[in-house]
Amino acid sequence: MGKLSISDTQDYFLRDGEKFFYLADTCWSAFTNPTYEEWECYLDYRRMQGFNAIQINILPQHDRSESDNYVDPFKVLPDGGWDFTSRNEKYFDRAEKMVEIAVERDFTPTLVVLWCNYVKGTWGSKINPERIIPLERLEEYVTYVAERFGKYNPIFIISGDTNFETEDSIIYYKTALDIIKRASPNSLTTMHLMSGLWEIPEVLVKSYNYDFYMYQSGHIKEHQHLPYELAQKFYNMPVKRPILNGEPCYEGHSHGGKYGRFGRFDVRKAIWQSLLSGAKAGTAYGAHGIWSWHKRGKKFRGEQFSRTPYEWSTAIRFPGAFDASFAKWVFEKYDMFDLEPANEKLLNETPEIRISEGKDKIVIYTPYDWDIKLRLNEIPCEWEGIELESRRVFKPTVKISGDYSIIEMSDFNSDILFIGFKT
Repeated sequence: MGKLSISDTQDYFLRDGEKFFYLADTCWSAFTNPTYEEWECYLDYRRMQGFNAIQINILPQHDRSESDNYVDPFKVLPDGGWDFTSRNEKYFDRAEKMVEIAVERDFTPTLVVLWCNYVKGTWGSKINPERIIPLERLEEYVTYVAERFGKYNPIFIISGDTNFETEDSIIYYKTALDIIKRASPNSLTTMHLMSGLWEIPEVLVKSYNYDFYMYQSGHIKEHQHLPYELAQKFYNMPVKRPILNGEPCYEGHSHGGKYGRFGRFDVRKAIWQSLLSGAKAGTAYGAHGIWSWHKRGKKFRGEQFSRTPYEWSTAIRFPGAFDASFAKWVFEKYDMFDLEPANEKLLNETPEIRISEGKDKIVIYTPYDWDIKLRLNEIPCEWEGIELESRRVFKPTVKISGDYSIIEMSDFNSDILFIGFKT
């Protein structure tokens, strides 16, 4: 089992001392839904694609799909609540077995400790108020989780979909964060935030137990500027930490049926805009049907927000997963770990084009094919282009005009990555 740590530069991960690009698939409902056989099939496929982490909710996901394999993690009370003094070891035995199977295949388990619906004072607490964990039972639960799963070198995501709207919620998450670090000091920690959130309570930002930033650019079509805007917000936080987009738009997801479903282009755009805007520690990916582990004919609890998911065995083959793994391959192949945002070099007016610069290279992502004007301060570069829809590599035409350079429009109606090697 590889051990994760943080680079001396505080902006990317190391695994056993080697540079590590985090590429996680999102399977929040893993502990409640798939059979062991399905789980192994799923992991083998994602491993083949290049994924190296799986994001899972330790407790049942409130908007999951129905499952014949579901069991409650605690004794059920007459009102439908849980008796948090009486754990169902069958549930946690199954969860640990699934983590063990994943780790055997070299995945880093990334485990959510407290999704917001289990925490007092959150928007999610209204979903099932009878199942909010009492504060006096929090330490027992969190310590148990840390000790049970800590031996697998996981990442612990302390919060799930939170926005820290009350003092109660802040107390819960700060307490859980400190307990996790005390009980499992070698595990990295982060927070899963509500879509669009970047303002984090100061007591958390300044905590030595908070290891890296994870933001959610989310699933609202009108908000797809958030991948780069949130990356910039976290890049400018007062405490420097690695940054990653932990929930870009899910492929196949539809926000309330207001428009169609997100496709592979939307996924690529969110990922590359995040990576080149400061969130370079890695990225997550999600397929609508995998995160809730949906099977045809089963009820899906998130229908109103997300619309009907695809069967998990269909969603696993969405092409955007290969686009996500290709981003990882390119990032590692060209050693982009030293990149820093550099959009001040862009003379085009659109912020959707994103630029980063490293010691020996400049990297540009454009979602549309058009002339790109740059002020490079006379830095000579040899340029390569990758048309990302079909991954064709080409030689772009670059001209110098006065004090700026122009990467001329190519022949592709797709998004493109340009890499300029400084000479």
